[in-house]
Amino acid sequence: LWVEERMPMATSTDHGHNLQTVQLLIKKNQKEIQGHQPRYDDIFERSQHVLRAGSPTAEPIRQRLTELQTLWDQIKKETEKRHSRLSEAHLAQQYYFDAAEAEAWMSEQELYMMSEEKAKVGGVQGVFQVADRLVVSCYDETFQFSFMAAECLRLVLFVQDEQSSVAMLKKHQILEQAVEDYADTVHQLSSTSRGLVAAGHPDSERIGMRQSQVDKLYAGLKDLAEERRGKLDERFRLFQLNREVDDLEQWIAEREVVAGSHELGQDYEHVTMLQERFREFARDTGNIGQERVDGVNKLADELINAGHGDAATIAEWKDGLNEAWADLLELIDTRTQILAASYELHKFYHDAKEILNRILDKHKKLPEELGRDQNTVETLQRMHTTFEHDIQALGTQVRQLQEDAVRLQSAYAGDKADDIQKREGEVLEAWKNLLEAAEGRRVKLVDTADKFRFFSMVRDLMLWMEDVIRLIEAQEKPRDVSSVELLMNNHQGIKAEIDARNDSFTACIELGKALLARKHYSSEEVRTAPPSVCYLL
Repeated sequence: LWVEERMPMATSTDHGHNLQTVQLLIKKNQKEIQGHQPRYDDIFERSQHVLRAGSPTAEPIRQRLTELQTLWDQIKKETEKRHSRLSEAHLAQQYYFDAAEAEAWMSEQELYMMSEEKAKVGGVQGVFQVADRLVVSCYDETFQFSFMAAECLRLVLFVQDEQSSVAMLKKHQILEQAVEDYADTVHQLSSTSRGLVAAGHPDSERIGMRQSQVDKLYAGLKDLAEERRGKLDERFRLFQLNREVDDLEQWIAEREVVAGSHELGQDYEHVTMLQERFREFARDTGNIGQERVDGVNKLADELINAGHGDAATIAEWKDGLNEAWADLLELIDTRTQILAASYELHKFYHDAKEILNRILDKHKKLPEELGRDQNTVETLQRMHTTFEHDIQALGTQVRQLQEDAVRLQSAYAGDKADDIQKREGEVLEAWKNLLEAAEGRRVKLVDTADKFRFFSMVRDLMLWMEDVIRLIEAQEKPRDVSSVELLMNNHQGIKAEIDARNDSFTACIELGKALLARKHYSSEEVRTAPPSVCYLL
């Protein structure tokens, strides 16, 4: 009865619909036979005793025992067949279970990748706009919010969102590595499915289809992971670009404060210092700024050319940055021109003052001494010639100053033009006075030289005449004809010498008349020359 009751179960084709039921059926299938095997052995042994004892019921017992053995062998065979079928079902259900777990895990990762919140630039940009309004508002006296606080707000908001993007990228890299590592599980499932199909498993077709689903799901997961990594990388690079643009715009704004200064210098030294510093500032700004702007433009172009999802925003950032950079360069150029104009004006004032001081200094150094004799006068004349040669360099500077004044007066009007004309007039007046003083001294030195030459000629002629007169007066009276002839010869020699001196007398007289005619400053001394010469004059 037990065998007959269990026979339908042993021949049943119900192999379970999941791993648990299959495992339960396998356990139950093995347990049924193993549980009743001792009872079967006991019945078989007791039947053998009865048969050996020669009991009158031996024949019916033998028949029943034969039937029992047949049924037992049949149920054992059916149980073994069922065990084989259940084992196959177990392999299939184990595969299905593992495939289901793999699908669940991959679906979970796929859902995580698709549903995780993204770090958005748009939200941060909106907050940045608020911060920008706060920055502008800091100039309003009614709004008590500092510029530094607004900038800190921009920085903190930006850094937080950039950090979240970096954190998401790192998390995704871990997830992507887990997906990559899960390839071993998928490969194991594939190997199991191929083994079942190759062994001719009854569910080979279903197993093959299920494995195709797993492979397709895994390939889709990898594609999704790659796509998400690309988007996160895009987002990260966008934040990098945003930070670079923001930092560079802040750097440009700081430079604009310097380039927009209205300080023109208080004097020549001050404007020279300002110009040198600004020249260095412009050089550093041009070199550093152009390199940074080129780098940001290159990064922006790479993102746009790569088909970035926020290409329009990137292009807007790029245009805004380039516009700010162009404005800064224009501001630097304007400041350079303004400083150059201020430098020219202050240099004119400085040069005018320096030239005026040099002219006045030369004027003070112009001596009044005219000499005590001919030699000292000649020495003074040589010194004055050197002096006149020295001031010729001043003349070149004065002419350059005049040219600068004409150019500056055409560029300025009002008080500055009047001041330029006044400074030029002071220099020209001082230069005119110096030239007149130099010319006057040169004339005086010439007159003095002529005076000493005249008196030297007078002195020489007077000494000569005195010698001649003494010579004539010293002659003895002749006592005879020969002494008269000798005396006449001597007198003829004296007469010849006097005639020879006639040109010297004429030159002396003409020089004296010339001195009196040009109203020499020593006319009285000329007039009071020795009487004989005055008589001749």
